[in-house]
Amino acid sequence: MVVIQRQALVPYTAAEMYALVDDVAAYPQFLPWCRSSRIAFRNEDEVEASIELARGSLHKTFTTRNRLQHGKMIEMRLVEGPFHHLQGCWRFEALGSDGCRVMLDLEYEFSNVLLKMTVGPVFNQIANTLVDAFSQRAVEIYGKR
Repeated sequence: MVVIQRQALVPYTAAEMYALVDDVAAYPQFLPWCRSSRIAFRNEDEVEASIELARGSLHKTFTTRNRLQHGKMIEMRLVEGPFHHLQGCWRFEALGSDGCRVMLDLEYEFSNVLLKMTVGPVFNQIANTLVDAFSQRAVEIYGKR
């Protein structure tokens, strides 16, 4: 199983960063590997969404159900996709008027060796750069601070 832990200090509020991560519909606009996203359902406390990963000739779709704690946390659990196991948690910790700490913990294991060999390197790179991608998105949406 692969375990990834990333964090960043950003000059944006926890609510602003939470809003970017929660806006799954916008992912194809700024995540180059995300070909499409689809929201199956959303309510106050959770969202179920599918993301199509595309890199070269590689195309895989996975679906997660995300438990929401507005402005604080998004907890992801696999519904279906090329994984035996996928879970993660985004956390947003306010740091007063200076911004917030964005933390991502992600654990995953592919469902078979072939997927691990073909999709694994691509997904590892994506997972390791997610926090940076959302930090850059904050600059684009909210302006440089």
